[in-house]
Formats: sequence, structure tokens, C-alpha cells
Amino acid sequence: MKIYFHLNLESFSNCYFVVNELAKQALIIDPGKINEQIIKQVEEGDLTLVAALITHNHASHTNGLKTLKKIYDIDVYAADAELAEQPSHVLKGDGTLSLAGMNVSFYSVPGHSADSIVFKIGNVLFTGDTLEAGIIGTTNNNYAKKTLVSGIRTKLYAQQDDTIVMPGHGPMSSIGAERMFNIDTETRTS
Repeated sequence: MKIYFHLNLESFSNCYFVVNELAKQALIIDPGKINEQIIKQVEEGDLTLVAALITHNHASHTNGLKTLKKIYDIDVYAADAELAEQPSHVLKGDGTLSLAGMNVSFYSVPGHSADSIVFKIGNVLFTGDTLEAGIIGTTNNNYAKKTLVSGIRTKLYAQQDDTIVMPGHGPMSSIGAERMFNIDTETRTS
């Protein structure tokens, strides 16, 4: 498995292109904007783009879906039934899919938005705005923040320390670093 990072400069959001080199298939996660570089990776790599995985329905993570669906016959997986006017396979709760010859686990972690979902492929978590380096996603109220922190602690912090965190914005991190240094989820007592 190879993971390629693409930064959408319009919204400073991260998009990830996950390739199964043996199967010559790929997934795209949070396609905020589709650019020439992404299309070149698919075409020049002779890859089949199988699906788009959406961590939550915010424009900075979904605006590229319309373009992708015009070019490729892909499935969309998300916790929201309609994304950017595109039908999707609705994911509920936690589970596992087999896509592009890879096992893709998913975890419902609401709080930042009602449809926030985290995907795990190998030892990499694609967290969208749920968990970012040193912070958690914004919330509308204290209840949503408590719900988000609880989901992070029970589902994401249950992962191994060396699990890589690929967020929707900002630099990557690891579960060990977030468990130790994320002030929004801090559980240590001094």
C-alpha cells in the first residue's frame, strides 16, 4: 500500500490517494478538489479508482466528488446519504469493508459533525476533522465536545501508539503522540 498526500490550497484541506500496487486499484479519501496531479496518478499509474471515502460532509472534503463522478465510475462511502448531490453507500456505526483489495475499517466518531467517520487502512487512521495534530475538531456545544472526546478516547486511543493519524487539515501525527500531547483529550493528572 502507498499513500499519496494532496493539499487543497483553497481550503487547506488534506486529500489522500491510497494505492494497492498489486491490484492496481486505488481509493481517494476526502477529495476536496480534484486537480491534474490526481488525475495523472490514476491515468499514468494505470490504476482503477474504486471508491471515494468521505470522513464528513463539509465542502472542503467533498467538493471534488462531482468531478470524480464525471470521470470515473466510483462508489462513495460515507455516513451521510447524499454528498455533493452524489448518492453514497451509507456507513453506520463501526465495521469493515473490502475495497481495492484492502481491508478498510470504519469508526463512527460524531461530535465535529453528526456524520463524522474515521477510516483505518493498515496502521493508518484517516481522521478528517475528528482528530488533528494536537487538537480535535470544532464542535457546536459542550455536549458535542464531550461526545467527540469520548469517541476519540474509546475508539481511536484504543489503537496502537504507532498508528499514524492522517487528518483532514494540518500535519500527520500518531496515536501515541495524540494520547500524550493532545490538550483537548488530555486524561493525565498532574
